[in-house]
Amino acid sequence: MGPRKRNIFVVGLEPFNLRLLNAVRGARGYAFHGLLDCDEISAAKRFDLEALLEKARDVLRAFDGTIDAIVGYWDFPTILMMPILRREFGLRGPTLESVLRCEHKYWARLLQAEVVPDEVPGFCAVDPFASDAADRIELDYPFWIKPVKGHSSILAHRIGNRRDLDHVLDETRRNIYRFAEPMNVIMGYADLPDEIRAIDGRHCIAEEVISLGRQCTLEGYVFEGDIEVYGMVDSIRGANRSSLERYEYPSALPPSTQARMIASAKRVIARAGLDDTPFNMEFFFHESRDAISLLEVNARISKSHSPLFDKVEGVPHKEVMLDVALGRKPDYPARRGAFRFAAKFMPRLYGRHDGWRASNVPDPARVGDIEAQFPGSDIQLHISEGQRLGDMHHQDPYSYELAAVFMGAQSRRALRRDFAALWEAVGLQFEETGR
Repeated sequence: MGPRKRNIFVVGLEPFNLRLLNAVRGARGYAFHGLLDCDEISAAKRFDLEALLEKARDVLRAFDGTIDAIVGYWDFPTILMMPILRREFGLRGPTLESVLRCEHKYWARLLQAEVVPDEVPGFCAVDPFASDAADRIELDYPFWIKPVKGHSSILAHRIGNRRDLDHVLDETRRNIYRFAEPMNVIMGYADLPDEIRAIDGRHCIAEEVISLGRQCTLEGYVFEGDIEVYGMVDSIRGANRSSLERYEYPSALPPSTQARMIASAKRVIARAGLDDTPFNMEFFFHESRDAISLLEVNARISKSHSPLFDKVEGVPHKEVMLDVALGRKPDYPARRGAFRFAAKFMPRLYGRHDGWRASNVPDPARVGDIEAQFPGSDIQLHISEGQRLGDMHHQDPYSYELAAVFMGAQSRRALRRDFAALWEAVGLQFEETGR
């Protein structure tokens, strides 16, 4: 009888990412168990955080075996639930307070401004329910406004004038409960400074616009206090300069710029007090003035990047997440992939077309045929036949994300050429119904 398998509980486990988890080195020694359904921690219109935590506790308590790790790669609320569950079950991971120092956008900016002040935009907290909320914002137009914790750019708006601001504040008051309710439950589990506890989940942050440059994301980890960055992924925005159109790995930024970002990342992570966790950090590089700006920090891997690392390194970077959670220093990157470059494409329909419906959507068999024409490709359609665009989960205020397409190639040019041909083969069409 061989050594026992390590039991790893994965929050929101679903087939696509299970396949990537099983592609890590040493996967035969792991048993992966789902903890909560993907839909209830990612797509739910309302998150009952206490009910979700209790449901997870029930699963863990009922498990007849050793629980070796709890991991996850989804954004809110998963990223902030895991520290609570790990603490209760005596598992390795960062403290809830250190994760909040990264994920609570206002608190994060306060701390970043202490260690990398030249890389942080002007910002202020906003209470959208205050009668004079608009008048309290002292930033010049344009600026961004977003909840202190959200995900996928939901309720994040670029404000160009007072009319925009009044409209967005009204929309925020009507819809921020989706983030505010679970965020306030989570904050109740943390030991917080009074000034941060006062900026609860019903608040927003306003920030000066910094998205005028080349965007990239650092992927790294902290293991027993040692901070390492092992890869950088470029984020390319679409024609509207707001919505992401693709990720490319490895980054095309100059090595000297990458080195500056890595040094900045280490200062920020150290100040947050993060330990025993993967992280990713988004930056902008302003080439004309040779400056960098810090956009945000996430105390998790990016699941969108995992297939890219798999294609180039031969091993998904989920391996880093697992190693750290199990108390093992990662040996990454692996440098054994089939491709020199990889990308995640996010084809979009721009503008607001809530009443349009999709047609000519390929069925799974046809998707498989298209993937076979482009070796190394993976297609995840976000829309189904006859679906109304306004009912899609994958949308931001400016566009609809129709799919996620992962591809590998031997050059950046080949990546873009192959994607154009693949997407033409997919052949989505839209009908304006008005309903």
